Amino acid sequence: LLHARYVLQLLCETRKVLKEMPNITQLSTSYSKEITVCGDLHGNLDDLLLIFYKNGLPSEQNCYIFNGDFVDRGKNSMEILIILFAFLLIYPNDLHLNRGNHEDYIMNLRYGFTKEVSKKYKDHGKQILCLLQDIFSWLPLATIIDSKVLILHGGISDTTDLDFLNALERNKVRDHIHVGVILFSLKNSAVQMLRSTFRPRPEGMETSSPHLLPVLPCYLQILDILWSDPRSQNGCTPNKCRGGGCYFGPDVTAKLFERYNLKMLIRSHEFKPEGYEISHNGKVITIFSASNYYEEGSNRGAYIKLNPELIPRFVQYQVSKYTRRQNLRERVGTIESSALKTLREKIYAHRSELTSAFAQYDLNGTGKISVNDWASAMESVLQLELPWRMLRSQLAQMNPDGEVDFMSCFYDLKIGQPIKEVQPALVETLCRYRKDLEIIFNVIDKDHSGLISLEEFGQTWKLFTSHLGIDVRDESLDKLVLSIDYNKDGHIDFNEFLEAFHVVHRLE
Repeated sequence: LLHARYVLQLLCETRKVLKEMPNITQLSTSYSKEITVCGDLHGNLDDLLLIFYKNGLPSEQNCYIFNGDFVDRGKNSMEILIILFAFLLIYPNDLHLNRGNHEDYIMNLRYGFTKEVSKKYKDHGKQILCLLQDIFSWLPLATIIDSKVLILHGGISDTTDLDFLNALERNKVRDHIHVGVILFSLKNSAVQMLRSTFRPRPEGMETSSPHLLPVLPCYLQILDILWSDPRSQNGCTPNKCRGGGCYFGPDVTAKLFERYNLKMLIRSHEFKPEGYEISHNGKVITIFSASNYYEEGSNRGAYIKLNPELIPRFVQYQVSKYTRRQNLRERVGTIESSALKTLREKIYAHRSELTSAFAQYDLNGTGKISVNDWASAMESVLQLELPWRMLRSQLAQMNPDGEVDFMSCFYDLKIGQPIKEVQPALVETLCRYRKDLEIIFNVIDKDHSGLISLEEFGQTWKLFTSHLGIDVRDESLDKLVLSIDYNKDGHIDFNEFLEAFHVVHRLE
């Protein structure tokens, strides 16, 4: 567990960032930038780690939108929040969080998140939950990409007014939560009557119950976007199944699109066996990112990648039994290895400056300095504010006397020069071909586990060689597979797959 002191510090900083954000976040794509949209996670940490493993960590070049329902039902809601909030603080312009219907303290009481926090943080649980309740009220309500794609958690109704939603004080709706409890207790006919009575009115028009005007329209508008579901029939009717929100038809979608010049609505909120579903003639997409939601094998998870043309590409996956057999250290280590690889590349890029900084502490030219001096030199050059002493074991070697062999920082990144061929830089190669290789990897990865089994690789390779008319013996195929499976765990992960496709250019 992350110590409660750091959890509270993280939450306080997160609240500061969220309070500066609008109700509806406006994003834009560029020629080289894709945006990834993820749906419900519901406390399933393995799904989040698998998404980051398959799609890369959030960064300025890798933008994410998480579309609500981070918590409840699963066992690791708190860990998911910690990870997402940490990335939000590092990349506030590149990682975006929409509010879901489970980012609500009443839902948390019923569906497990309150119990999880109280169990994990016995002494500070109430303080953490109180702070989270405030943070949830500050989460943005929706995101719009390129003024064309609307992303929100649940759906819309025939009274949804984006201008109204963008103007209200979203955190104040929390103060009227009792109104929502009353609405849930009313029959659907009464809810529908209230909905029609308190739909947004033109300026100057009065209502018969002016004292309720600041409360009910705000809550009903938010209730609709957090709880509604699409259906194939036209019209907008109360959502009897959920007890809140609406069922909205294609005509309701078309009307909203015409009013705001939209072309697509991406929402989550609903379990889908394949992880996604397309409805309303391709205008509404449901994305659900929690795999094995009801039980092992019950469904795949998925996420959407949107390119600058706003054409959606779906990536499916499923946490496998092999992944579940790994302990948490191994699962998290997979993600950390990506970050460490990037850090090592940065270290090698500053080799000259680091070597000079180390030399200032190595007065006798031994090639060895103390851990404190090594950490000071690393920070003075790279200025990353990282816990260098903690990272030392993964970045540099230490001799039996407890001193650091500072040149060992660069050992893993030395680039050998082939005699007849010259190899371009790793980063350049991966940037150029990564997307193509990712598509190929996902085709071979038939069970969408994030790992290619030896059987999956063999089947695909035999199909490939048969198509090209190449005769390949089984023993040759076995040797090829084993050469790619670098860590010899019986599976090929994406990093191993990339290593097998280094591109070389002949000198002639």
